[in-house]
Parts: sequence; structure tokens; C-alpha cells
Amino acid sequence: MPAGTLLYAQSGGVTAVINATASAVLQAARARRVPVLAARNGILGALREDLLDTSSLTAAEIKGLAHTPGGAFGSCRLKLKSLTEDRAKYERLLAVFRAHDVRWFLYNGGNDSADTALKVSQLAAEFGYPLTCVGVPKTIDNDLAVTDCCPGFGSAAKYTAVSVRECALDVAAMAETSTRVFIYEAMGRHAGWLAAAAGLAGAGKDDAPHLILFPERVFDEADFLARVDAVVKRVGYCVVVASEGIRTADGRFVADAGGKDSFGHTQLGGVAAYLAGRVKDALGHKVHWALPDYLQRSARHLASQTDLDQAMAVGRAAVECALAGQNAVMPVIVRDSDTPYHWHVDIAPLSRIANREKTMPKHFIRKDGYGITAAARRYLTPLITGEAFPPFGRNGLPDYVMPDIRPVPRRLPAWHG
Repeated sequence: MPAGTLLYAQSGGVTAVINATASAVLQAARARRVPVLAARNGILGALREDLLDTSSLTAAEIKGLAHTPGGAFGSCRLKLKSLTEDRAKYERLLAVFRAHDVRWFLYNGGNDSADTALKVSQLAAEFGYPLTCVGVPKTIDNDLAVTDCCPGFGSAAKYTAVSVRECALDVAAMAETSTRVFIYEAMGRHAGWLAAAAGLAGAGKDDAPHLILFPERVFDEADFLARVDAVVKRVGYCVVVASEGIRTADGRFVADAGGKDSFGHTQLGGVAAYLAGRVKDALGHKVHWALPDYLQRSARHLASQTDLDQAMAVGRAAVECALAGQNAVMPVIVRDSDTPYHWHVDIAPLSRIANREKTMPKHFIRKDGYGITAAARRYLTPLITGEAFPPFGRNGLPDYVMPDIRPVPRRLPAWHG
């Protein structure tokens, strides 16, 4: 095995278990005596040569990362364009890698991050620099291609299903004299996986959620309002789960907040508030709504054991395939069976994952478009199974780890890109 340094970076929105992946990466690298640097705030840290020396972390701190949410080294939303359009940035990355003898680059993120890792590998090959680039899967949206599921999703799905079940019990208790309609907004721009997970909260015809709105189906407001009213008359109340990415027939996001984020994506937010207003105005029902937002991805206190196991497995696999020289690849989850649930990690080329998006299969969405099928339940249930509680302190709060990691000295001129 050649000498050198491994650089690990986190990308995009963090998850309840992304630090578990980081913990597995650090443990696997230490077992092979490979030094690891971490980029502060993701790819920005790499560009700025703002790198952290993980050798200062104790074994206990590394182990503790596995039950700590957030991003231990910081993350960012920064989409690098093509090798032509952002040539200077890619060459800056390569210069930083050279300066710190980085021979292995692990980029922990989603579709856009897989594309960046692929392009970095292509530039290194062009310059003849010996660099192995590995994408590491992470997203609560579960929209990565090739992998059966994505680390981060299972815990967010568990939080969603539990929250919807608990809220439904609250609404049912008060519906006679108070709230008749409750609307829960789930993350999901183009893929309705998290909204679908809410369907696990109930199994019977009249169990909540009564209506699920998927981005894969066109939102018909008149039909939606009629169904809400019908459920209220039949059950006494109605619980709705709406994906943030639902669109009208003309392709417009219902929750288009105006503007773009740094990935170039339309900023979304407020679909639950909008729907609540329409229900109140059109039907006259008292409505409450919730926008859990970051709570969905940070709820480490209710993490899925399956999700935690898979997050750590892809971290270990990423180190092993990087050190084996498997370039421009990503470790992915392969499902062997539903019942009993069995899975294993395989390796897939980044070219099959970068900038691709996995949406909900048609046979996972009920024919009326407002719920999940038995096939979806078989797929989703194992992913939220098992509890991976963090340790709690005497103050009643989770004992999360927030290590103070020292930066390594810069060796290049400051970057002003």
C-alpha cells in the first residue's frame, strides 16, 4: 500500500448518522495506520486548505461520534460545475491534495457530491496524480441511484413515522371540539420517500395518515380538498402528510419560496402552511400544521439501528476500497431479502450514481395516489427497525460528542475563489 494521507469531507445536509460513517472511516483508517485529515465545512475546507488533523481525536471521541448527530467536521452546500466551467476550483483542490500528500479522497454526500468526486478523479488522472476518489452515500431523501437505500434515510423515516403516529393520537383526542385537520410537511424535493415512510404510522383504512401527497404525483387541489372533507366526515378528523416537493399540473412547486440555493435548486418551504390555509378557507375546518424541517435529519435520539449499521458499514467499506485502489466508486447497500431482512455492501461506479435521482416506484404508491402499497411497506419497514439510542447524561440530555480538533498548518497561498 502506498504512503499518503486520506482526506474525508462531508457534503450537503447532514443526517442523524453521518457522524457514524465518519466514526467508521476513522476507525478503519487507524486500523490500517493511515493518517486522516478532515475538511472543515466540506469541500469549502478543501478549497480553503482548512484541514483538520483527526489524529488528535481520542478513541473514545471517535467512538462517540457514532451516536452524535450533525456534522462533526462541518458540511456545506457547494455545487462544483463542470471541469471546464470550474476548472480553477478543481485545480485548486488538486493543489491542496498535492501539498498534503492526499492519496485517498472520501466524499460523504449525495448525487451532486458523487459527481464532484467523479470529476476530481478525472482531473487527477489528467494530471497523472495518484489519487483514489470514493463517494460515500448519505441523504435522508433516499434518492441515490443504485443503492437499495441510503444511510440517513432510515432514521429520518423512523422519526417521521413515529411523529405522525403520535400527532395523530393527539388530533384524534381533540377532534370533537378542536383541530379537525393536521398537516405534516416532509422533506423531499423530487422523491417522496420520507412522505411514504409516514405511511408506516398506520395500517388500517381509517388509520393516520389518511392522505399522503407525493412529488411523483400531480397535485390536484380540488380533489385533495374533497378527499380531506370526506375523511373528516367519515373518521372525524384527517391527518395529511405532504412532501415539500409537490407540484401542480403546470410543473410549479406548490411551496416555491422563490430563489435558488447554492446547488441551484429551487428553495422550498411552507407547503403545509399553504395547504392549511386552503383547507381552512375552502372547508372551514380548524387546521394545525407542522414543519419539522431539520428535526427530521437531526433526530439521533430516535435513530434506526438498521440505519446506524448501514452508515458504519459504508464508512468501513469506503476505506477498504480506497486503500485497494478502487477509484471513482461508491459502496452501496444491496438488499438480499425482505423477510428476514438481509443486506450487504457492494461497490458501484460513480458514473452510475452521479447526478441521477431515484424516485418512488409506481407500484409503491396506491392507485388513488394518496397512500402507500403493501410493497412499499415491505421495503420501508426493515429500514426503521431497531432502536439505537445514544447514552444519556445525568442532566437528562443525550451525551453527544463535540471534539475540538486542531487544524493543520497551511502550505499554500490563501484561496480567494
